[in-house]
Amino acid sequence: MPQEAWSPKRERQYKHIKESLEDRGQPEDKAEEIAARTVNKERARSGEANEASRTSLVDISSGRRGGLRSHTGSEGRTYDQLRNEAKEKGIPGRSKMSKAELERAVNRKS
Repeated sequence: MPQEAWSPKRERQYKHIKESLEDRGQPEDKAEEIAARTVNKERARSGEANEASRTSLVDISSGRRGGLRSHTGSEGRTYDQLRNEAKEKGIPGRSKMSKAELERAVNRKS
């Protein structure tokens, strides 16, 4: 989904975000959409885009927001993140586990 108007830096940013999302279990089409939206928002914030929504300019930056939400806060990792991690570690019965059970299983297997 990279676009002609993107600079080489934005192309690299898009590729990095897309690969990261795919590594975390997102389907390719969803990863492409999120990566493109993120890059376009960053372009708008830095004045590279012709148009920008008010939220793109006022909202917290994508990098900061992601850093705030990843593996922290009262809820920690999402159910999908835990299930993917359990799959990588070969934990049996993970599809029937609750989020709390997945957290315990993943932390035990560390």
